[in-house]
Amino acid sequence: MTVPTGSTRTLPVPDGLAGERVDAALARMLGFSRTQAAELAAAGAVLLDGREVGKSDRVVAGGRLEVTVPDARPAAPVVAEPVPGMGIAYEDDDVVVVDKPVGVAAHPSPGWTGPTVVGALAAAGYRIATSGAAERQGIVHRLDVGTSGLMAVAKSEAAYTGLKRAFKERTVEKVYHALAQGHPEPTTGTIDAPIGRHPSADYKFAVVADGKHSVTHYEVLEMLSAASLVEVHLETGRTHQIRVHFQAVRHPLVGDLTYGADPVLASKVALERQWLHAVRLGFEHPLTGRWVEVTSEYPHDLAHALEVVRGAYR
Repeated sequence: MTVPTGSTRTLPVPDGLAGERVDAALARMLGFSRTQAAELAAAGAVLLDGREVGKSDRVVAGGRLEVTVPDARPAAPVVAEPVPGMGIAYEDDDVVVVDKPVGVAAHPSPGWTGPTVVGALAAAGYRIATSGAAERQGIVHRLDVGTSGLMAVAKSEAAYTGLKRAFKERTVEKVYHALAQGHPEPTTGTIDAPIGRHPSADYKFAVVADGKHSVTHYEVLEMLSAASLVEVHLETGRTHQIRVHFQAVRHPLVGDLTYGADPVLASKVALERQWLHAVRLGFEHPLTGRWVEVTSEYPHDLAHALEVVRGAYR
């Protein structure tokens, strides 16, 4: 078997993941999809304490996982592929707002072989703007693969130009709900801290002195004993911004093991991704000028996790 070349990451296994399958543990620790983690194990790219392991082997607390992640490849072409569970929250001749499920990327990117919003729209016969890079035509903003909720896509060239300008000028209202561990103080506040690449982990971001200006506004909606349901308004739109900012103030999002969440709590609420959902998107229509506002309900996994926390941790 030929092991892929690339960067090797060494990861200690936390106590809360003891007994988990290799693919499940890697997915939660690295923020990959479980399919990607399984493919790495199948390629012989995963070692546990120096021994090659398969996707269904079990990890042990205190063990050392070594993962060779292949070097980035050119973005794959857009593949028209239906995405079960992806809804259309709003559409007209110029704009479509999708309700993106977890596990779906906005567009193809190096190393990503899973479903995409662009591919799902192509499979459904949507005509979208041709502006932008070939693999991300029509995409004016993105959500992480592990984040669900509302995402706008331009259908016409005029809409693409107008929406890109609106996001740049910060006139778009982007509202998220997050379940943060503990109790943020004050209960209404602003996190203003620059974000850049993590100094030692290239797949993560962090608050760093030379990072980009990043501002997150929040308000606690419901305070529970183990966590707080928080409404978040983004003033800027950096990669992983909410996740990084809440880790920085010591209230990581429930389930977000990449950014310091408690694995025991994540396991108890059966959550395999960060508790984060884009619940509302508002913008001035780029052609008509009228205000468009769309909302989204929590998906099943987040709703279930919230109810468990409400019932068991009051």
